Amino acid sequence: MATEAKRDVTGGRLEQSEYAENFTDYHPPLNGHEAAVEADRCYFCYDAPCMTACPTSIDVPLFIRQIAANNPKGAARTIFEQNILGGMCARVCPTETLCEEACVREAAEGKPVKIGQLQRFATDTLMNSGGDHPFERAEPTGRKIAVVGAGPAGLSCAHRLALHGHDVTVFEAREKGGGLSEYGIAAYKSVNDFAQKELQFILDIGGIKIETGKKLGTDISVEALAEQYDAVFLGIGLANVNALGIDGEDADGCEDAVDYIAQLRQASDLSKLQVGRSVVVIGGGMTAIDVATQTKLLGAEEVTIAYRRGQDAMNASEYEQELAQTNGVTIRHWLQPKSLVLHDDGSVAGIELEYTSQSNGTLSGTGKTVTLAADQVFKAIGQRFDDDPLAGSGLELDRGRIRTDDNRKTNLNNVWAGGDCVRSGEDLTVVSVEDGKIAAESIHATLSA
Repeated sequence: MATEAKRDVTGGRLEQSEYAENFTDYHPPLNGHEAAVEADRCYFCYDAPCMTACPTSIDVPLFIRQIAANNPKGAARTIFEQNILGGMCARVCPTETLCEEACVREAAEGKPVKIGQLQRFATDTLMNSGGDHPFERAEPTGRKIAVVGAGPAGLSCAHRLALHGHDVTVFEAREKGGGLSEYGIAAYKSVNDFAQKELQFILDIGGIKIETGKKLGTDISVEALAEQYDAVFLGIGLANVNALGIDGEDADGCEDAVDYIAQLRQASDLSKLQVGRSVVVIGGGMTAIDVATQTKLLGAEEVTIAYRRGQDAMNASEYEQELAQTNGVTIRHWLQPKSLVLHDDGSVAGIELEYTSQSNGTLSGTGKTVTLAADQVFKAIGQRFDDDPLAGSGLELDRGRIRTDDNRKTNLNNVWAGGDCVRSGEDLTVVSVEDGKIAAESIHATLSA
């Protein structure tokens, strides 16, 4: 079906002041008094469940006790010892489903200690202090390690290796390091160029250099790196976006949510970013929430998330879903894409969705449909691994991602991998950080043997 009207996609839907207000820090940091009051709520539990729930095993009771004792820099060091990206994780981690969900105050009162905000208070205090770096690099070992990917996994691995005295070269395909921290999260979660400030903080330990514009499979290869370096770590993430599987999804106006978020993150003037009057997002994870919320904040009048299952099955937490709805996003469940509606010029005019039902865990279409008008349709149904850059390397895959052991070691003698590109990847920044740390310790142990 085609329509004669034109898509309504433009920039400048808001006053300049509205952009600044909409994309300000969504969670203003705690001040010293607020942090002290919140820290006093902690029971400092023995065998604390919040610590167990943290993928990087941060000693949560200890760092909160240090804040309570007016030692936020000491608290930051406690955090950074386990998670060198603790500042970003404090901003983007789904603490409501990790440490805070495990908090005993959550179980008893439904109001957990604000662990994420306390973590941010501590890490920001240290990073803004301008003092000495909290870690001192060991004596150089003369060993050289290549890290592919300057995202959370790669940077975590690089920092831990540099801490042990190894020389690390990080190869990054994009113009900037940071990975998803720089390109992939909602702009209101990380403001004031924090991703680059955190990157510099990591590099300040010394022994790490980053070479940007170096893409695996084009400019570098696993085989060459394995020959030139004592060890290689792959933190290459997920490069491809899953397709909707419907005809015409290459039409003008049917866009990858990941790419759009990256454009938004790098935009120097948000008023120049093109956004539709009516937007439909397909998906139920954090990317769907982030692109939907941000298009609404850019001035879209109607934004709808369509998800094929019920609310409980959405990967985005209830908190994030509520955040989107608070900003005017409509979330509709039990709908899957069937076909795109196009204008006469072949651009997107809307999307036809089919109602779904589930029986014994099996999802199926009901045959009943609804059509939503849309100037933009965003694909946010997950990403998948691109194994083309690994062709000829001999690396073994497991169900479409790199196979590793518990130490993030691949089947190749001197190659490790971690983050979203490995089979156990969980699409969380904090999990990627832990992967990089585990791999670094395994590499160090291997090179020290």
